[in-house]
Amino acid sequence: MPLDVRQRCQAVLSGIAACALAAVLAAAPPAAADASTTAADTWTEVGSDRADPLTESQGLASVEVPANSPNRYTGIGTIPLGLSARGWNHVGDPDASYDGHYIEPYQRDDGAAKMFRVQAPDGTWAEYTHALGSGEALNNSWAAISPDGQWMLSGEWGTMSRLLVFPTPGVNPATSPSANLPQAATVRLDRPVRDVQGCDFVTATRLLCSSDDPEGALFGITKPLLQIDLSAAPSGTADVTGQVTALRQLPLRSACSGTFEAEGIDYDRRTGTLRVIVVSPGFCVLTDSKTYRFTRG
Repeated sequence: MPLDVRQRCQAVLSGIAACALAAVLAAAPPAAADASTTAADTWTEVGSDRADPLTESQGLASVEVPANSPNRYTGIGTIPLGLSARGWNHVGDPDASYDGHYIEPYQRDDGAAKMFRVQAPDGTWAEYTHALGSGEALNNSWAAISPDGQWMLSGEWGTMSRLLVFPTPGVNPATSPSANLPQAATVRLDRPVRDVQGCDFVTATRLLCSSDDPEGALFGITKPLLQIDLSAAPSGTADVTGQVTALRQLPLRSACSGTFEAEGIDYDRRTGTLRVIVVSPGFCVLTDSKTYRFTRG
C-alpha cells in the first residue's frame, strides 16, 4: 500500500500543513463500466458516514462474536505503540471469522516478513509472522477469512494475477505464533487486478474487493468495486481460479479535487450491507472522507 494517506495523517499530527485545498469542487464523472458487469450483482449506494483519517482510514470489519460487538476500524492511529516501535508501521484492512477471531494485517518498510495480529474471542492477542516467498511483494494490505474460518486470503500491491491463501492464524489448527505462517495455495485470477485494498467473502466462492486502481485501463473505470468468483472454496490443498468482474466505480465525491484513495471493505452477512472506505484528496482527507454503504439490487 502506498504511504500517501499515512504521510498526510502524520503531517496533521505534527502540525505541518502537507495538503493544499483544491479549487475544483467536484470530481470528474465516472467512466462507463466494463461490459462484463451486466450478469453480475448490482450494489446500490444507500448512505455514508464520515471516516476519521487517523483511526478509520485503512480498513474495517464487522464482528459477530461476542454478540452486539461494534464494528472495528484501522488507521495509523490504531497501531499500538509497541508494534510501531518494532517497525510494524502500517496496518491494512482487517477481517473477523464468524466465531469471533479478529485479524489485522501488518507490514513494515523493511525486512522479509508480514505479520497478522489475531485477537481471540476471549480478548487475548497473538502475532503470526509470514516469511515472504520468492517474488512475493512486501505489502500486506488486507485479510479475508473464508466462511468456514479455516483459510485466509491476502493480496499484494501493484498489478497482480493472483491472491494468496494461508491457513487462518489462530483458527486453523496448523498455525502457531511460534512457527512461520506458510502460504498454502494460490487463487489464479483470469485477468489482472491493480492495487487491491481489501476483499471480503460474500459466499464460500464469491469475494467483493475494493481496488485503488488509478489508471482505469484494466476495466474501463478507476477505483472499481470488483467481484471475484472462485472455481471452488479455498481448501489449502490446491490452487483455485478466480473470475474477475468490475461491478461499478466507487463513489468519488469531495469538496477537493485530486486523487481519491479506495481503502478497506466489509460485507456484513447479517444485514446484507457492504461498506467501503474512500479517502478524500488533499486537505479534505480531514473533512469529507467517507465509509459508503451499499445494498444488493
